[in-house]
Amino acid sequence: MNRNDVTELIIEAKIKKGLKWEEVAKKIGLSKEWVTAGCLGQMTFDKKQATTLGKIFALPPEAVALLQVVPYKGSLPTAVPTDPLIYRFYELVSVYGTTFKELIHEEFGDGIMSAIDFKMDLKREPNPAGDRVSIVMSGKFLPYKTY
Repeated sequence: MNRNDVTELIIEAKIKKGLKWEEVAKKIGLSKEWVTAGCLGQMTFDKKQATTLGKIFALPPEAVALLQVVPYKGSLPTAVPTDPLIYRFYELVSVYGTTFKELIHEEFGDGIMSAIDFKMDLKREPNPAGDRVSIVMSGKFLPYKTY
């Protein structure tokens, strides 16, 4: 068994049990965004969190153990994503990436936005013309240092 196998077990159990990620996250005590990323193989759970997930999804002990191992991060199977929804984020970065970079550098200086000291909030935004997806990302600014 590997981490991808655990992800597949989790997704299968989630579907069978009719669970929502937000319900799972409440039982873990963390955001739905972080818990979803972890269940999809991108984050490391501590023993208590992994044990709780094991109970929620009826996982075998080896799966619970693997949830506590630091994963290989980065889950896209190809350099350019082919899934239409994920491709739109690639397109967003392709079109607006230089704008993000320019505006961050203008506001903060030479550095990056952390994806480690990071949080995200995804919500539905009702709109008469069609509901919108609202994603707020917040990452710590990390300046480049001279040496």
